[in-house]
Amino acid sequence: MTRDHLSLAVVIGSGRKGRTGATVAHWFAGQARLRADLRTDVVDLAEFPLPGEPVAQPPGDVAQLLAHLTPRLARADMFVLVTPEYNRSFPASLKAAIDWHDAEWQAKPVGFVSYGGRSGGLRAVEQLRQVFPELHAVTVREAVSFHDVWDRFDGDGNPRDPEGSNAAATALLDQLAWWARVLREGRDRYPYGRAARPRLVPAAVGTA
Repeated sequence: MTRDHLSLAVVIGSGRKGRTGATVAHWFAGQARLRADLRTDVVDLAEFPLPGEPVAQPPGDVAQLLAHLTPRLARADMFVLVTPEYNRSFPASLKAAIDWHDAEWQAKPVGFVSYGGRSGGLRAVEQLRQVFPELHAVTVREAVSFHDVWDRFDGDGNPRDPEGSNAAATALLDQLAWWARVLREGRDRYPYGRAARPRLVPAAVGTA
């Protein structure tokens, strides 16, 4: 991949058997792969069953999972999280993957593709929008949502409303790509990190 390309990680947030998330994620990744400016990696969290409590020294089996997952997240210039809604929030598998990482998310844009019943997974997205500022990531406004998802895809994994779905995917990818380029340039010029934040110095007494 050259510097002219952006790296997109499409993260399948649910590891549940019989999930719809893989169908949704692979459709979205297909849309991303139509673009010459992107290189797309589908990260399936079902392959990385991380425990929910991060520790400084993970046991061997967890360290092995992280050795395969972490570099894929670190290489990404931008992320799309594909998530259902479980009890008005997002899956534990996605929360674990988020919490086991830190710098991998920093100063990068994050977008969302959600799915579910009547709510289309939007309440899960609202929860995630509160999480990512803590990780110094930028969530974008555009999103893709599938309400009553079981009726939205045919047997080949294609949306029954391709025009509307593809247009929503294009809008999300356009916005992500803009932020990804700007933030990558910023990281290149000004290395980002919590330790790099400027120290506030109190003004001298009597000065404006």
